[in-house]
Amino acid sequence: MGQTGIAVVGAGYWGPNLVRNFTADEGCTVRWVCDLDTERAARLAGRFGVERVTSNLDDVLGDSDVSGVAIATPVGTHSAIAAACFDAGKDVLVEKPLADSLDAGRTLVEHAQSVGAILMIDHTFCYTSSVRRIQEIVRSGDLGFVQYYDSVRINLGLVQADVDVMWDLSPHDLSIIDFIMPDDVVPVSVSAVGSDPIGVGHACVAYLTVHLSNGAIAHMHLNWLSPVKVRSVMIGGSDRMLVWDDIKPAQRLSIYDAGADLGDMSEPSRREALVAYRIGDMVAPALPEVEALTRVAAEFRNSIETREGPETDGWSGLRVLAVLDAAQRSLNEGGASVAVPAIEAGT
Repeated sequence: MGQTGIAVVGAGYWGPNLVRNFTADEGCTVRWVCDLDTERAARLAGRFGVERVTSNLDDVLGDSDVSGVAIATPVGTHSAIAAACFDAGKDVLVEKPLADSLDAGRTLVEHAQSVGAILMIDHTFCYTSSVRRIQEIVRSGDLGFVQYYDSVRINLGLVQADVDVMWDLSPHDLSIIDFIMPDDVVPVSVSAVGSDPIGVGHACVAYLTVHLSNGAIAHMHLNWLSPVKVRSVMIGGSDRMLVWDDIKPAQRLSIYDAGADLGDMSEPSRREALVAYRIGDMVAPALPEVEALTRVAAEFRNSIETREGPETDGWSGLRVLAVLDAAQRSLNEGGASVAVPAIEAGT
């Protein structure tokens, strides 16, 4: 089988990472870098030996040797570019979030289905060794009943012009929750608050609270204005607790044999005395150091070649958008709790 032809549309912040990983994949060849800024596209193409540069998407769509298109452009452009790719017989990998609204995302998923195209969402963290191990741990029941998911995702920048901090950062955690939780555990409601202390026109600091169908709660702290970078997640279970620190490569994952148990509540006045705290051993699993985008590139290529749907398909992107759409309504309403619509794959 020959190499799979790939085009990367968007040479800005994330495009170079896609070009680098697709050129490193021995089963792929990057045929085009497409960007409205042809000088920027040419610089990127030159770094990785890509011969063709264009500012016109039609050049990409008219190349019969291009099977897949990776889209790394502003979220508001995803729908139009992806739809044009589907109509030209191309499969699509699109950066998160899938689209800028739930309706637009649903239209893209239905479009892909109607023409038999692959639609994959680059939910990058789902392809990290840490999150893949967390999925195994959570779904195996090793943590017991999952009680909460608590995330801090903060740093100084990058302030985006086209989306707020919620649309920029929360898709990471929403896609992780979608990936690691059992299939019957889904978001049912969300509340969101945010602020714009520097006057850019949208929230630079935000807090999301998501209620899950099993009674667990997920909380996300999102901030573009923090003096330090923090990428941490805590998942509490009835039997064990887990901490993931993504900027601590020597020990990204720690599992604690710790918890709190409530005793006999026949005498409510003794409630405090009847809470027993358990602190046991901590285990730090060894994890393979594989770049997540290496797996993303391989997954997209494999889906193109085999016609098997990717792990992070259009439906996963739509489930994330459903929470984002509800969170946006909550943000607009001052933090009101908003129901998250159910997304059923294939319907």
